[in-house]
Amino acid sequence: MLLDAFQRLLEPQCAIVGLASDGRALVELAIKTTPDVVVLDISMPRLNGIEAAAQLRRKLPQVKIVFLTVNGDPDVAAEAIRLGASAFLLKSSASRELISAIEMALAGKTYITPLITKGKPLGLFLSESGKPAADKLTARQREVLQLLAEGRSMKEAGDILELTPRTVAFHKYTMMETLGLKTGAELVQYAVEHHIVSPRR
Repeated sequence: MLLDAFQRLLEPQCAIVGLASDGRALVELAIKTTPDVVVLDISMPRLNGIEAAAQLRRKLPQVKIVFLTVNGDPDVAAEAIRLGASAFLLKSSASRELISAIEMALAGKTYITPLITKGKPLGLFLSESGKPAADKLTARQREVLQLLAEGRSMKEAGDILELTPRTVAFHKYTMMETLGLKTGAELVQYAVEHHIVSPRR
């Protein structure tokens, strides 16, 4: 329903080349269609928006990335911009801001909704915001962590990542050792606290 709503919002001024409902499908679709702009969420299944954006920056460096999300955490917004995103705005203000944010992205400018920056200049906002990403983990470990935190088995995670269950288990226990965690529940909590996965409702 949300995809349809945003498609209707954008279609009068933009050519929609594809829709994706999870982060992995989004990256694959973007590589196939090479869009000028990708609009994505922070919270997406199978691969969250931060990791998807990092992959897009490596594989399609010319694409403009616009985050549209309910996550109003300033640290997450700052991390998204540091990763190379052009814009970060909230779904609640999409009708007012999305088109202009896309236009600014295409013009090579950076936009963060005032609902998050509270009027601070961009440079000051970025300097004051911390980094929420799990810096102690590799990109592959964060991918494994998201899938396990979503409740997928080691075999399911391995199938998605094209790894053996044994390799997934190796990553899991390496992460626990690196982070000083003792249980899978603590690992899931770490994933939530570092915005690798959204808390379950």
